[in-house]
Amino acid sequence: MKVSNMRRCVSKFTADWHMCFRNLNFFLVGFVGSSSVSRNFVAERSFSSHAAPKTYASSSAKLADDQTTDNSVSDMLVDSFGRLHTYLRISLTERCNLRCQYCMPSEGVELTPSPQLLSRSEIIRLGNLFVSSGVNKIRLTGGEPTIRKDIEDICLQLSSLKGLKTLAITTNGITLARKLPKLKDCGLTSLNISLDTLVPAKFEFLTRRKGLERVMESIDAAIALGYNPVKVKRFPDIKRLQDHPTETAKNFKIDGHCGSVSFITSMTEHFCAGCNRLRLLADGNFKVCLFGPSEVSLRDPIRSGADDEELREIIGAAVKRKKAAHAGMFDIAKTANRPMIHIGG
Repeated sequence: MKVSNMRRCVSKFTADWHMCFRNLNFFLVGFVGSSSVSRNFVAERSFSSHAAPKTYASSSAKLADDQTTDNSVSDMLVDSFGRLHTYLRISLTERCNLRCQYCMPSEGVELTPSPQLLSRSEIIRLGNLFVSSGVNKIRLTGGEPTIRKDIEDICLQLSSLKGLKTLAITTNGITLARKLPKLKDCGLTSLNISLDTLVPAKFEFLTRRKGLERVMESIDAAIALGYNPVKVKRFPDIKRLQDHPTETAKNFKIDGHCGSVSFITSMTEHFCAGCNRLRLLADGNFKVCLFGPSEVSLRDPIRSGADDEELREIIGAAVKRKKAAHAGMFDIAKTANRPMIHIGG
């Protein structure tokens, strides 16, 4: 889909197309089974309309296998619709080494001063609190998470948390190639590389920076290190796969490759009934839904001396306030929300 068509599609739902363009997307997923990386494929963004939410009874039943039996631990992460949240996205920084048109306005955005961002010890403390309560997957985001100087130490400490099964990262790939070997040694188990085009001129237009070859080097490095799948792109003949109830994407098999292609249809066929994700922003605010403006600070209580039980109460109360779908779907267009550079990808 061309950029002009995307913009027309987005404008049907919200005047703030920067927000939607960044988040109502799909990842086309890698094809690591081949001996070399083909360069003749393109990943682009997808947008569309929204269907009305359905009941949550069947979804809650499907999620039963994921729920722990220790209610004293897991209840903090269960909302009023019975959804257990086992997936936490942690934004490490608001800074980025690209200036993508759909994410960063041309005039830029005001970034949070460094002293107001979470420190490494605060990230680890909160990570431990969530994992001990039932979170089994953490994804590091940004901005661009690889530009944070202590990312290796953060990965090492998070990956050692008992109960964490997956430590992932979403990155633009600009600085990933040289950092990935150490990140893997520090426990990084999965990665998504965001890439909108393989045409250098289009890449520079979209990101307002050069760097396509560096991204391709990162993809090659990920494959060489054995990451599978490497999530980026391609659209050959495909077959539909059976997805897990908490899966946000609709997955399809690529013939001849050890990978899949995935579409995130967050508006036309939303996955709110199976949503299991929460967000911790770089400034320490806790967000239960990407589309809603509601946030609660965890940084301030920590710096005021709150113990873990007090933090659990704050988190649990926020989770219980989570709406059934899209933070009250029909209020999105008129709701003020922070730009994605602040929220985290």
